[in-house]
Amino acid sequence: MSDLLTVTGMVLSSMPLGESDRRLVLLTRERGKIAAFAKGVRRQASPLQAACRPFSFGNFTLYEGRSSYTVRSAEITNYFENLSSQMELVCYASYFAEMADYYTRENNDERQMLLLLYQSFRALEKENLPNLLVRYIYELKTMVISGEYDRRFPFPICQATEYTIDYIIASPVEKLYTFLVSPQVLEELGKAVKWLRNRFIDRKFHSLEVLETMVSFIDG
Repeated sequence: MSDLLTVTGMVLSSMPLGESDRRLVLLTRERGKIAAFAKGVRRQASPLQAACRPFSFGNFTLYEGRSSYTVRSAEITNYFENLSSQMELVCYASYFAEMADYYTRENNDERQMLLLLYQSFRALEKENLPNLLVRYIYELKTMVISGEYDRRFPFPICQATEYTIDYIIASPVEKLYTFLVSPQVLEELGKAVKWLRNRFIDRKFHSLEVLETMVSFIDG
C-alpha cells in the first residue's frame, strides 16, 4: 500500500484525544518531528497501547494522509523501563523530551537530535553518572546542534570548565557521556548552561519547573 510509511523514532509526548484515541508527537529519523494519531488505542485490547507510552523508541508504521499521520503498527525496541519506574528520572526525561520538541521541526534533518535524546536517556539509566551532569550536557549539546550558543560568558569560569564546554561542543553524541567532573566544574557548567538557555530560549518549560521542584524536594 503506497500510503504506508515506516519511520524510526521516539514518542516525545502522548495525549488523550476523544474517548479512545491518542495524539502522539514522534521525533523521527526520516521526517523530523511529526504528529500522528493512534486510533482506538485507549481500548483495553489495542495492540498499540505500549507503543504509545512516552519515551518508547522503535519503528512505527504510519498511514500518511493529506494532512496527518495515523499509526497502523509499531515495533518498539526500547521502552526505557528504568526511566519510567523512577519519578525523578521521569521528570528528567520529560524535560529532555520537551526541549527536543521545542527545537525540532517536521521535515527537518533531526537525526542528531534523535540520537542525542536516545543517548541521553541511556545516560540517565547509568548509576555512575550524576543526573545533573547529564542534564547540563544534554542542554548544551541541544543548543549546539541547533546553532544557538555563545562562548562569551559574562562571568569567569575556570580552565577545567572551559575544557569541559569545548569537549561537549566538539564531541560526537556517542562520546558525550564518558566523563565526570569536579563539583566546581559542575556548578560552573550549570551556570553557563543556564545563561545560554535564558539567552536563546524564549519560553519556560513546564517540565523543567516540575523537575527542579522535584530535585529540591529530594535534596531538601
